[in-house]
Parts: sequence; C-alpha cells; structure tokens
Amino acid sequence: MTAKTNSGGGKIQLKWVRSAICAPEKQKLVIKGLGFTRLNQVIERPNTAAIRGMVAKVPHLVEVVE
Repeated sequence: MTAKTNSGGGKIQLKWVRSAICAPEKQKLVIKGLGFTRLNQVIERPNTAAIRGMVAKVPHLVEVVE
C-alpha cells in the first residue's frame, strides 16, 4: 500500500481584498461560501483541497496571508 500524504493539515489565512460587486454570481457565492462578510476581513480556514479550490476560483478577489 502507498502512504497517503496529509495535504490537508494546518490552517490557511485568507484576506478579502477586492469587492465582488461586479463579479459574476458564482464568484459572489464562493466568497460567501468561504465565510467572508466584509471587505479587508482576514479569516482562517483549514488547508484542504476544497478550500484551495475555492480560492483558485477567485484569486483576483482574495489573497493568502502568510
């Protein structure tokens, strides 16, 4: 058997940096699904493939805080 790597470990901090007013509805739903409620908000989410995929859909609206 092969060993599974735990790519879902740890946390990732995200910051909402640009308004989603003119963004398509699907991108607005991604922002809401990540848990953002206001601009310039920093949130912490688990570093999973699902969260990274959501961030990849809106890279122009969200940035990863190191």
